Amino acid sequence: MLIDGKLVEADSGKRFDNINPATEQLLGQVADASTAEMRRAIAAARRAFDTTDWSTNHAFRKRCLEQLQDALESEREELREELILEVGCPRMVTSGPQLDDPLESALRYPAKLIDEFPWESDLPDGLAMGVLNRRRVRKEPAGVVGAIVPWNFPFEVALNKLGQILATGNTVVLKPAPDTPWNATRIGRLVAERTDIPPGVVNIVTSSDHLVGEELTLSPQVDLVSFTGSTTVGQRIMAKGAATMKRVFLELGGKSATIVLDDADFPSALMAGLGVCYHAGQGCAVQTRMLLPRSRYAEGVEVLKAAFAAVPYGDPQRPDVMMGPLISAKQRDRVLGYIEKGVAEGATLALGGGQPRHLPTGWYVEPTLFTDVDNSMTIAQEEIFGPVLVVIPFDDDDDAVRIANESVYGLSGGVFSGSLERSFAVARRVRTGGMCVNGGTPYGADLPFGGYKHSGIGRQNGTLGFEQYLETKSLAWPKA
Repeated sequence: MLIDGKLVEADSGKRFDNINPATEQLLGQVADASTAEMRRAIAAARRAFDTTDWSTNHAFRKRCLEQLQDALESEREELREELILEVGCPRMVTSGPQLDDPLESALRYPAKLIDEFPWESDLPDGLAMGVLNRRRVRKEPAGVVGAIVPWNFPFEVALNKLGQILATGNTVVLKPAPDTPWNATRIGRLVAERTDIPPGVVNIVTSSDHLVGEELTLSPQVDLVSFTGSTTVGQRIMAKGAATMKRVFLELGGKSATIVLDDADFPSALMAGLGVCYHAGQGCAVQTRMLLPRSRYAEGVEVLKAAFAAVPYGDPQRPDVMMGPLISAKQRDRVLGYIEKGVAEGATLALGGGQPRHLPTGWYVEPTLFTDVDNSMTIAQEEIFGPVLVVIPFDDDDDAVRIANESVYGLSGGVFSGSLERSFAVARRVRTGGMCVNGGTPYGADLPFGGYKHSGIGRQNGTLGFEQYLETKSLAWPKA
C-alpha cells in the first residue's frame, strides 16, 4: 500500500488472495489493511492538504500529473496483462475503456484544465446594503477526498478520479475493490517511485474488508467521498456521511434501454444488443433492455438470436474474445439467480441461461437472451450486471419513452432511427445522464458522465466533473 509517501504492508502482516476469475487460480496476495491503516492514511491526506502548498501550486500539480502519466505509459503493457488476469477482462477490451482510453486522457485532460480553468472570475459591480461592491467568485479545492473504486473497470475509474481530484488541488485516499487490487497498488508504487507528489497527497489502502472503506465516509477529516459502485452502497454512503455533512459524488447502477424505432436499420441497430456481452455485461452504463416495435418484434428477435449464438466468449487472453468471465463465483451465482427468476416470472429464455459446458473452469455465464418480457418483471427492473439482454415490445414512440423511463435508474440509453431528428426527439425525453444516438458513444475525459435518479449524484469528467471537487467562495469589497 501507499500511506504517507511510503510503500507499506498491513500493520498485522495480513494479506489476502487475488484470484484470476478465468482460471480460479491464485495470482498472488496483497496487503490486508485494518481501520488503523485507513485512519493513518486519512490523517496523512489531511496533513498534506493543510500544511503543504499542494492545494495552491498549480504548476507543481501539473508537473506531478505529467510525471505520473509518463510512469504509467512506461508500464502500459504490464498493466494490460495485469488487468486481463485480475479483472478477467478480454484483451480486446483493454484497447478501449479498460486501459488505453483512460491512459490517453484521464490525466492529460485535467492537467490541461489546471491552466485553462477560471479559478477566479469577476462579476459586475453590485449594490448590497447601500454599498457598491466589487465582486469576485473564487474556486478552491474541497480538501481530503475518499475515492472508492469498483472491480469492473478499476483502472479506468481510479485514473479518472485521481486525475480530477489531484488537478483540482485535493489530497486523496483511494480504496480499490478487494477483487481487483493490483492495478491500484501499481499506481501507488509509481506515485512513490516516479513522481514528486508529496507524501500524503496520494494514499492507496487495500483491504478485504469493505467496512475499512467506510472509514472514509465516517471520518470528519474527509471532506468528500467519490464513489463508483452499486446503488445500495451509494445509499449507505449518503446515510452514513450525513453526520459529518459529507459531500458526495456517486456514480451508481443502471438499467439502461436501447430503443430501436420502426424506421431504423435493423441489422445494424440490433447489434447494440451485444453490448451486454462486452466484458460479460459488467458495466453500469451497459444497455440491458432492448425495446423493439411490436410490428417488427419477431423479426428483431430472430436477428438477436443469431447474433447471440455467434458471440465469441471464453479465455480473455484470446484476441477475438469480447466476453470473459464474471468477476467471482458470487457474482456468477447472482446472475444465474436472476435468470431463474426471469423464467419463473414468465419471460421466454430464448438463448443461453446457464454455465457453458466447454468452460468447466472460471466463473462464466452463457450469453443470455430473454424475450416476451414485460417491463414490470424483475429482470427488466433490477441491475443484473451480467451478460443478459431482455427484449421488450412497444407500440409507438411515446410508449417506448414511457417504458424506458419506467425505471428507478437513469444512467445511459440509446435510440436508433432512420431519421436523426426523430432520434433526437426521443433522446431528449428519456431521463438519463447519457444517450447513444444512432450508435454514438458519449464517453471521454472531457464529457460529463453520470446519471439521474438512483443512478447517482454528480458527474465524472468534463468541466462539471472538475468543479465537483471544488468549493465556491464569494468575495466582495467596496468600490473605491
